[in-house]
Amino acid sequence: MDKTYIVKGNDIKHEWFIVDAGGMTLGRVATRVAAVLQGKHKPTFTPGMDLGDHVIVINADKIVVSGKRMDQKFYYRHSGYPGGLKSESLRQMMGSARPERVLTIAIKGMLPHNRYGRALFKKLKVYAGTEHPHTAQMPKPLSF
Repeated sequence: MDKTYIVKGNDIKHEWFIVDAGGMTLGRVATRVAAVLQGKHKPTFTPGMDLGDHVIVINADKIVVSGKRMDQKFYYRHSGYPGGLKSESLRQMMGSARPERVLTIAIKGMLPHNRYGRALFKKLKVYAGTEHPHTAQMPKPLSF
């Protein structure tokens, strides 16, 4: 009978990856990035253990979607006051001052909705342009 290998704390290595989202589909990028954040690409993946890597996404303002999704997909938020529901279409969100929020919301929705997911979400860095301040971490390109 073989024993199950459990990763110890000092065996965990968190790497840095960079993804160029320019011209890629929103959902395809989000699912791949969410899997890397959780560590599902590693053979030592264990649910509930933080084995994932840091991910930097650049060119988030150049993602593409299919069909009429730019005008038919809406993002909602509520202020907490009566009548405080705000809605914004995907086209408006991409044209706003922070178009990286579209990709951020998509990835966050694919992570676990608990404190483990919140810890994983902190390893995600999304930028609208090509510049990012994480060159010191020497991120490796993530291939799809």
